[in-house]
Amino acid sequence: MKDRRAFTLHHSVYTPIKALGLSAQPAVRVIKKVSDAYTTRTANLKAGNYGRPGTKRYASVADTAVRFRSLAAQPFDDRCLSWQLDSSTVSIWTTSGRMRGVRFVCAPWQHELLADRKGESDLVFRDGSFYLYATVDQPAPAPIVPAEDPAAGWLGVDLGIVNLAVTTDDDPKALDVRWSGGAVTVRRKKNQVMRTALQKVGTKSAKRKLKTRRRKEQRFATDINHQLSKTIVAQAQRTDRGIAIEDLSGIRDRVRLAKKQRAQVHSWAYAQLRDFVTYKAERAGVPVQVINPRNTSRTCSQCGYCDEKNRRSQARFECRECGWTAHADHNAARNIAALGHEKYWAAQSTVPIAATALASS
Repeated sequence: MKDRRAFTLHHSVYTPIKALGLSAQPAVRVIKKVSDAYTTRTANLKAGNYGRPGTKRYASVADTAVRFRSLAAQPFDDRCLSWQLDSSTVSIWTTSGRMRGVRFVCAPWQHELLADRKGESDLVFRDGSFYLYATVDQPAPAPIVPAEDPAAGWLGVDLGIVNLAVTTDDDPKALDVRWSGGAVTVRRKKNQVMRTALQKVGTKSAKRKLKTRRRKEQRFATDINHQLSKTIVAQAQRTDRGIAIEDLSGIRDRVRLAKKQRAQVHSWAYAQLRDFVTYKAERAGVPVQVINPRNTSRTCSQCGYCDEKNRRSQARFECRECGWTAHADHNAARNIAALGHEKYWAAQSTVPIAATALASS
């Protein structure tokens, strides 16, 4: 069957699915899940995530039916899963009947947010435990309007390896210790050494140990990104400024790095950090501008002169035109803030460019 849209599948398989013993709403959810799975796979094939058409990998994915794990995540709507917030329990429909009074735990502030829950909930099995992912709708606060002065209106954020994130407010003298990538690298190398050793041993106990540690490094990186993004957004919100952050999408394909740096770049989630900053900023009413990082590390934030020789070392920036010196990451953060200012106000302008040029002439 080539047409796998939910509407088409519903007319083709709804009755046979109902005959298997499922009630109406679970049958609809099953059809929707299958349709979504094929839609996602088609999008990944078009994006080239499985190689080019005609390759062995592409064919193995395109010519194979989608299969679901027995403990794969399952979406539930309000007819199949209901929340009782007063008793902190949920009622879940199953193929064996409805399970009532299933208790759940969450933080107090999360419990308050659940009062505004809308839409479906996802039941996820991970590391031996079940989790419920719920969507919560909250009204966005009134957005902050940054000052028209770039220095006063925007907080620039430069991302990197030696320093994970440097803002225009950071003290250049303390940049060797604030959010240092060195401490993260040490932790990551320690995990890598232990993982390699356990893989070489290959015993059952070693495999059990690997299984328990498999998400540890991922949780560590996620935790650091949460701390970073929370600090950056709070800093901007407190001073009524917008956030300008560089876009490092595709950096792994664009840059050439020394062998020692490849593992660092390939294992740190810069996109995740940017996403964390974006959603936290939206919740706080802080505008965010994503900036192309091209030449931000080579351009003097004082006079605007651009030259690759301006950056004398990883940490030292010295302009060959005006002689201004600064920490290289701090200088880049200032440039990013200025670019964020330009991009924001260009988007806010309602006067056509042609009309502006005519008026000035």
